[in-house]
Amino acid sequence: MSRVALLRQASRLEHLRAEVRAIAAGKKDPVAALPFGLDALDERLAGGGLASAGVHEAAGASAGYNDDAAATLFLAGIAGRRAGSKGQVLWVVTRRDLFAPGLAQAGLPPDRLLIAEAGRDADVLAVMEEGLRHGALTAVVGEIGRAGLTETRRLQLAAEEGSTMALLLRRWRKDDPLAEASSALTRWRIGSAPSAPLPHPGIGRARWQVELARQRGGPGFSLNLEACDAQGRLALPALSADRPDQAERDQIRRAA
Repeated sequence: MSRVALLRQASRLEHLRAEVRAIAAGKKDPVAALPFGLDALDERLAGGGLASAGVHEAAGASAGYNDDAAATLFLAGIAGRRAGSKGQVLWVVTRRDLFAPGLAQAGLPPDRLLIAEAGRDADVLAVMEEGLRHGALTAVVGEIGRAGLTETRRLQLAAEEGSTMALLLRRWRKDDPLAEASSALTRWRIGSAPSAPLPHPGIGRARWQVELARQRGGPGFSLNLEACDAQGRLALPALSADRPDQAERDQIRRAA
């Protein structure tokens, strides 16, 4: 190869490197993580939180309405914290059953929410891809029945392109929705749990059994947690030292 040809090749390579640097400088950090703000969760997550430009899935622990609602509010809390006070969240629904006051109590107020309706899984996925690639949204939530490796991989690429979080609410149909293979970075199974009894008549803060069924780069785990508050934050259940059953367990632990 002549000297002139080598110089031309070097010039083209440098030009390509400059383009890559310019693209990287103009995009938001694709590896940033959104922590839960709860050590019991964040310390168990491979990235210290949820990848902000990635796909994350959640499904109810069962096909029951309570568990489906728990999974919905779990994702609403994540989307609300990701949006903060200025971001916008696109939620693609397959049926008109979103309850705005409930979402607000989980940290996702109406002024942060855009809703699109789609009838089929393919339509939900198409709308999600467009929203993720747009780049102006902080999160895109989609309600889906079936989405395999190919579909979730496409969502992951779109999330990286737009630096936007993708949240899939896996709806029960016949079988466990998390049994299907997926490219999601984390896969969660959320179930309702009994809330703590109050010293007076009333209903205490809801509790969930939160299971991380799979995560890329780390093991799964399961925790009993208090449900999202109005800021989208989960919490560890408070232990009541003056409850007789708790005091008895504490004595047994100390004796052991």
